[in-house]
Amino acid sequence: MRSTFHGLEVSKRGLFAQQAALNTTGHNIANTNTEGYSRQRVNMVTTNGLPYVGLQAGVEAGLMGTGVRADSIQRLREEFLDIQYRNEYKRQGYWDARAETLDKLEGIMNEPSDTGLAKVMDQMWQAWQDLAKDPADTSARAVVRERSKAVADTFNTLYTHLEEVRTDLDNVVNVKSLEINSLGQQIAALNSQIANVQPHGYTPNDLYDQRDVLIDKLSKLVEVRATQTVNGMVDITIEGRAFVTGVTSQPFVATQDPATGKSNITLGGAAFTPTTGYLAGTLESRDQIVPNILNRLDVLAVNLTKEINDLHRAGRSLTDIANGGVQDLPFFVDADALAANVATKDYPKGASKIVVNPAIMQSLDAIAAAKPEAAGTPVGNNESALAIASIKFKVLAAGTGPTDLAESSTLDNYYRYTISQMGIDAQEAIRNQKNAEMLVGTVNNQRQSVSGVSIDEEMAEMVKYQHAYSASARVMTSMDEVLDKVINGMGRVGL
Repeated sequence: MRSTFHGLEVSKRGLFAQQAALNTTGHNIANTNTEGYSRQRVNMVTTNGLPYVGLQAGVEAGLMGTGVRADSIQRLREEFLDIQYRNEYKRQGYWDARAETLDKLEGIMNEPSDTGLAKVMDQMWQAWQDLAKDPADTSARAVVRERSKAVADTFNTLYTHLEEVRTDLDNVVNVKSLEINSLGQQIAALNSQIANVQPHGYTPNDLYDQRDVLIDKLSKLVEVRATQTVNGMVDITIEGRAFVTGVTSQPFVATQDPATGKSNITLGGAAFTPTTGYLAGTLESRDQIVPNILNRLDVLAVNLTKEINDLHRAGRSLTDIANGGVQDLPFFVDADALAANVATKDYPKGASKIVVNPAIMQSLDAIAAAKPEAAGTPVGNNESALAIASIKFKVLAAGTGPTDLAESSTLDNYYRYTISQMGIDAQEAIRNQKNAEMLVGTVNNQRQSVSGVSIDEEMAEMVKYQHAYSASARVMTSMDEVLDKVINGMGRVGL
């Protein structure tokens, strides 16, 4: 038989259940702008009923309801959408890294512009052409020297800036490796906290959210897979390699290779090279994109200076004509060789090594604008200057050597192709980056439709639970009045 105070107990349980729902709704509203927060919901179930024996029967006629209880607080999250989001996020990270690098390279090369290498080379060719009109003109010789020095300085500057980009990318590899290692440690620490709580019957939803945020961040950097294990923990793998196992995290470290000076990555002590994600895009930029531009710049510099030097050494300068001798001066020399020998005739070995011959910097008369003739070399001979100016239109044969052009081309076209290919690569990276961002945004919107907090929806829920709470309180008041009548009013007839 039910207790005299049964109604009070039912009302009390209703109050507690609705209060839990109100508290959870308040928690949702408070975390509307919290990164990675998943909306929570109280699942209510009826409590076990009591036998309600019939007056004339010896068997139970039914069960008497005993109220409600908050069975669990559920985190509204769709695991399938999490997997989709992380798969797309790694692709966005990869294209982000490539697009960022190519954008920097385009800014450095600065083509087409009035200050880019193409324009500076055009001005040099034009200066040689102008010198051919009057080989003895001092001002024309000065322009040739300054334009040539500008070409050398531009090559040097471009190479230095590109090397700085490569160094910066190597620093990014180190920073991102530290970030990945830190994320792994934080995930392992959260695994430990969750494993300490869940076996006692609690559901640490907020800890789950914090862990998912870390996994999301990790998924942009490298490809990750999260697998549920015992006691609410997850194991994380990076491209199939164990990274977080329970409460332990494998070290993810970038160490400098003394042979190359670049940072190499190890995971759990073994060499590791990611194939997708932001880190992979950064490594490809450091080891492929930038070195390719540097190599093509070196090839251009070596071939340009060689063509000019060969013709200049075969020519005659005003000093040669005056002294009746031959200086045999290369116009450009290698900076390293020059540091060791001021009279060096070594050709530049790369874009960063171009220097105008000091003899030419000291005397404009050392510029060889003429070619020797059978009857002597008159001052008005301009054949060497014309030949050097015509290098602009000379088609150089392709070769297989490290400093040979990969395809037959003029020097100008070779450089234009380099810039064009870089532009095409940049357009591809930007296009794929935008596509990846769109897919990530689409999946994230789907996630938010499930997990995101809507203020309007939570306010409606709050009103519903508030009314239910008030109704339960009213039932308790009514039961109190009934019991008051029973306790204080019965048995007092006639008093």
